[in-house]
Amino acid sequence: MERKGWLLGIAILAVVVSFGVTGCAKKKVATEAAPVSSVAAPAQTGSMGSGESLETRPATTSTRTVSEGRTHAPMLPVYFDYDKSNIRADQAGRMEKNAAFLKGSGAVAVTIEGNCDERGTNEYNMALGERRALSAKKYLVNLGVADGRLKTISYGEEKALLFGHDETSWAQNRRDDFVIND
Repeated sequence: MERKGWLLGIAILAVVVSFGVTGCAKKKVATEAAPVSSVAAPAQTGSMGSGESLETRPATTSTRTVSEGRTHAPMLPVYFDYDKSNIRADQAGRMEKNAAFLKGSGAVAVTIEGNCDERGTNEYNMALGERRALSAKKYLVNLGVADGRLKTISYGEEKALLFGHDETSWAQNRRDDFVIND
């Protein structure tokens, strides 16, 4: 009887060791392919992370074409300075183009999505993203777009486009996206 117990103990130990060595099988996770870029930024070293391309190509979400970020074409996203929510002078042309599209498309309603880079607390970034979205909304209303066709939402740092820890990535994540409501 003692020998059976000893053999059973060895068998159990063998099973436990084999699971420990091989592990459990992992489920394959479907991943979305990253956009292909013809120009890549040079890789950076150190704590800054790897470089990422600023060039984007149009993508399609449902029936809409995305121009940059998550903005639906023909509109363009608007980019912000660090810790700021005012529309920069170099972004005014983008806002005017977005306003012209909206004024020429009377039935289209848009959600303005405020985004931030990863620096700052979650609470701070949510508030900053909201200020950015409201700033863009006010700008569009001042250009003649009906207030009722525009809604705002803040994603703070939660919907980053680039995940590097460098100025290039942060600059791309400090933006408002303009998404057509279906």
